[in-house]
Amino acid sequence: MEYTTLPHTNIEVSKICLGTMTWGKQNTEAEGHEQMDYALEKGVTFFDTAELYPIPAAKERYADTEKIIGNWFKKTGNRDKVILASKIAGKAEFTKFIRTTGFDKSSIIESVEGSLKRLQTDYIDLYQLHWPERKTNFFGQRGYTHDITDHWQDNIHQVLETLRDLIQEGKIRHVGLSNETPWGTMRFLEESKVHASLPRMITVQNPYSLLNRTYEIGMSEISMREDIGLIPYSPLGFGVLSGKYLGGRNPDNARITLFPNYNRYSGDTAVKATEMYHKLAQDHNLSLTQMALAFVNTKPFVKSNIIGATSMRQLEENIASIDVQLSEEIMQGIESIHNQIPNPAP
Repeated sequence: MEYTTLPHTNIEVSKICLGTMTWGKQNTEAEGHEQMDYALEKGVTFFDTAELYPIPAAKERYADTEKIIGNWFKKTGNRDKVILASKIAGKAEFTKFIRTTGFDKSSIIESVEGSLKRLQTDYIDLYQLHWPERKTNFFGQRGYTHDITDHWQDNIHQVLETLRDLIQEGKIRHVGLSNETPWGTMRFLEESKVHASLPRMITVQNPYSLLNRTYEIGMSEISMREDIGLIPYSPLGFGVLSGKYLGGRNPDNARITLFPNYNRYSGDTAVKATEMYHKLAQDHNLSLTQMALAFVNTKPFVKSNIIGATSMRQLEENIASIDVQLSEEIMQGIESIHNQIPNPAP
């Protein structure tokens, strides 16, 4: 395993992060525990979860993933071996069963307290805002269209104040963003620069993969110049970049088979690009999965690559991607395909 340090901290994390959002829906608790056992054995010390998980979000399954992790901590005593990240759910129609009050003070406190209880821990190492409160382009929206009906009031100072208080109480250690835009990222960073008592956002958890490199448009420069690390999610594009859906296949129990509305990475141009990436990988005796994950691992703005799996075979291959080195010829091939079909799945 390779390790990196989270920006502006002394916290070392594995370059591979274990994603957990299927546990409690596609995976049982026992399977989640098996995955954590294996990942830790292979040197994966960074786990990411959220109060929203498992996905798809549902009232009857609310925060079950955190409960599964908490039970594993209790059973194994491994809390001190893991750097743990979680998130507060953003405001949306599909999260009304959680709360409707966004990121006001009471909501953040309620979310943190609930996560701590379910995770059976006294602290969360990295606490993230799952997506912005304001209406902006995330979750597959390619461009920003201003909505004059959006009456969001800039509350970033107050959000950071609440997070600061929770840090001072020892309940969270550091804070990060997720599904954030260049404007939002800089707005948070500037607020903490102007007001030194406020905590600094150290990471952004946004999508990044061969099918979605929009992070490189604006956000990657912010990462490098401001030292705020990307923790990319969906590096395999909901499993599309494993190649298992090629040829119109719909494997049993696969995410897009079970949840066809999760079509963010399944459009015609994304399928065409996937076919081209698949051939490139085959030509170099690599699996598409290995090539896709290894590509993400090469990027200097990436601090830890969030992999997720529903089977142990997938998990083993995903973690092993840390040992895959891509040649200059492969990287040139990737760039050639990207130039032909850039960002087909934003």
